[in-house]
Amino acid sequence: MGATGLASDPEEYRRRLLEQPDEQLDAWSAEAMRDISIRRGVLAVLHDLRAASGLDDRELEKVFAAGGGPPAVVGRDASGRLLVPAVTLHCFVRGLRAIVPGARDQLVEYLVENFEELVYA
Repeated sequence: MGATGLASDPEEYRRRLLEQPDEQLDAWSAEAMRDISIRRGVLAVLHDLRAASGLDDRELEKVFAAGGGPPAVVGRDASGRLLVPAVTLHCFVRGLRAIVPGARDQLVEYLVENFEELVYA
């Protein structure tokens, strides 16, 4: 086992993540979003989530609301990029599960995409 506790490289990490129950993947995804937002900011989390899910900002807003995120807190920065409060990032996990086909694969991809972040944090 590697530094993540699950794997020594991203490929092994993906294989082991796929063996986990949905509840565990959801918990790890929400925790990763929280931790990464502390180190790199909310914009970094949203960038990685867009890359992993293939969703654009408009679709992510719908996912956020479907996961219980209050629409009133959704905003944009000066460049027009989607922003939400860091404490609400977990709503994306529930929202993906609620309305996006293949949400499990997208959450696994999000975690794998952040393997280096998790290993060296």
